[in-house]
Amino acid sequence: MEQISCKPEDKRCGLIAFKVGMTFLWDKWGKRIAVTVLEVDRCQVVQVKTEEKDGYTAIQVGAGEKKLKELIKPEIGHYLKNNIPPKKVLREFRCSPECLLPVGYQLGARHFTPGQRVDILGTPKNKGFEGGIKRWGFSAQPNTHGNSLSHRAIGSTGGRQDPGRVFKGKKMPGQKGGRPIAKLYMEVYKVDAKRNLIYIRGGVLGNIGDPIFLRDSTKWIYKNHAYLNYPTFVPLPGVKYANEAIARAPE
Repeated sequence: MEQISCKPEDKRCGLIAFKVGMTFLWDKWGKRIAVTVLEVDRCQVVQVKTEEKDGYTAIQVGAGEKKLKELIKPEIGHYLKNNIPPKKVLREFRCSPECLLPVGYQLGARHFTPGQRVDILGTPKNKGFEGGIKRWGFSAQPNTHGNSLSHRAIGSTGGRQDPGRVFKGKKMPGQKGGRPIAKLYMEVYKVDAKRNLIYIRGGVLGNIGDPIFLRDSTKWIYKNHAYLNYPTFVPLPGVKYANEAIARAPE
């Protein structure tokens, strides 16, 4: 497989990584930068969907490892058909027909380039049913002056006869965490190809060990185009590449 030239509007395949934790690095000016470390663990192309067969183009990616006894029969047939070892997590990414990859192709940390922006989908920690103070940061009511048994109550939630109802999306007590949330326009600060690690600048939602889904940012497609390798990073024969790459510090 060879690298090709594509338009900025063309979509590449995404990547599945697992959250390792957070640390910090220093740039050449001595500024400390907080980063989240993500590990790309045996990320492979499991299935390729085409316009002729499925009506759209996409790539199904799998990562991690799963025991054979934990699979159900349809999953066993799915992996045997494509001759792929069982994966812990599966995810489908829409992509352009020019950026399709063959089944079984192994994706690494070099799929992303330091300095580019990515969109990240993660699931924050599940906090259960929480009140308005913890869920939304509301202020508590006064502790004195006749206030009894309603110190942490959120107070009024509606108007009078008009509108006569509570608007949808009103900030009220409810479930906190445990639902996937996307963080857009995150910077890839460092890539460690030897250990298959990706360092994302800032915090990434999720617990340690949780799967994180990454793809090229949809808000930065024209500036990202200079960083991207289409359809993915393909090493040239006889060329030695550095194990680590870091984004350029501002001048």
